[in-house]
Amino acid sequence: MKSKEYLSILQKILQHVDEGVHVLDKNGSTIIYNDAMSKLEKMETKEVMRKPFGEVFKNLNSESSTLLKALKLRVTTSDLKQTYLNKDGKEITTINTTLPIIIDDEVIAVVEVAKNITHMTEMSHTILKLQNEIGKPETAKTKRIKKYNFNNIIGSSENFKDIVEKAKKASRNSVSVFIFGETGTGKELIAQSIHYESDRKDKPFIAQNCAALPESLLEGLLFGTSKGGFTGAVDRAGLFEQANGGTLLLDEINSMPYELQAKLLRVLQENYIRRVGGTRDIPIDVRIISTSNESPESILRNGNIRKDLYYRLNVIQLNVPPLRERKDDILVLANMFIRKYNERLNKEIISMSKEAQDNLFKYDYPGNVRELENIIMAAVSLAEDTERILNMGHFSPLNPARELGGKSHEIGDEGIDEYLGNLERRIIEKTLMKYDNNVTKSAEALKIKRQTLQHKIKKYDIQ
Repeated sequence: MKSKEYLSILQKILQHVDEGVHVLDKNGSTIIYNDAMSKLEKMETKEVMRKPFGEVFKNLNSESSTLLKALKLRVTTSDLKQTYLNKDGKEITTINTTLPIIIDDEVIAVVEVAKNITHMTEMSHTILKLQNEIGKPETAKTKRIKKYNFNNIIGSSENFKDIVEKAKKASRNSVSVFIFGETGTGKELIAQSIHYESDRKDKPFIAQNCAALPESLLEGLLFGTSKGGFTGAVDRAGLFEQANGGTLLLDEINSMPYELQAKLLRVLQENYIRRVGGTRDIPIDVRIISTSNESPESILRNGNIRKDLYYRLNVIQLNVPPLRERKDDILVLANMFIRKYNERLNKEIISMSKEAQDNLFKYDYPGNVRELENIIMAAVSLAEDTERILNMGHFSPLNPARELGGKSHEIGDEGIDEYLGNLERRIIEKTLMKYDNNVTKSAEALKIKRQTLQHKIKKYDIQ
């Protein structure tokens, strides 16, 4: 097959990928420019193809263009965040990787792959703006954010009471706290309680999920940006500055990109931050509370967190027990949720039947307290306005509490195929609930491919 035919096949393949791809030959002329890059830069393919790069992009040179830098200087650029105006004047933010293709010590082509993260950048800016609004003094027009304290924490099981007592002691100082617990156990509730019982209670409490954003955006969100740091950058305070004097909750700390962990460690050691692209050191006084839904042993063993950062964060460790290990609290919590949703849904439920209570005890709650709340909310919402007792009829047939509590695991009239299908569906539903509908983590837990899990979710119409 001739080189021209290879190039034609490659061009057709690259038209169907989501990332923008731009390839120059050794003379600097464009030989590949796919649809994704065309849409990103608002340039027609015919305006770019087979034309010298410098004639099309006249405002770029070897200093400002990673493509030209790769072509002339053989420089590889990885995961570079770039913000620029496209042909229509719209601000675009991308993560670019550019590399030279070298054969026999000669650069025969250079390739740039660009991932459009404009929407994610806008989202991070919105988060910062909202955090700023939350931190402002409350006015009659602003809605009050729910603030939790230890009075909101319900539980009489000894293992849970021990954790609460330890958390109360932690509120008397400002050392770092590491909270480990499964999804839905109430880690943020405990974190807020520590803050609002401490001397910092009149200062901001800000929470950020470390798994929600890629490294390039999370860094700017945490530390802020400085005007001129990169194209399109503006002066904006990050979450550390916004939380100054208060508490910053770093949720899912084990999902923070590894390189960013080193920068966080330096902030904790030196008590100052430097905005992305800035040169000024800004002193900060922020208490760090971090959480993980994986055990410390697991995240250390798998290398998900730097050991030096972990020991800095893990001054006080709180291991929140799952609901299946504090069964004495199930009815107490269930009755609290009944009162809560009586008020919200305008119902007058006073108790549950003995059968319903027994079924609640038999279930192991992979989604923990959050799942129990959802179970009660659904049951209360299904009750008639005149009903006062929740019975098994108020619990959805799809609710595992009902199925596992009262249904035999023997094969019935449905046959083995339907039985196995129902069993597989329940396992997938429970796993997705455990990992907050995170398909990647659920697939890893189930030891199947992500694509396979997505197919099964579609097959069983799992919402």
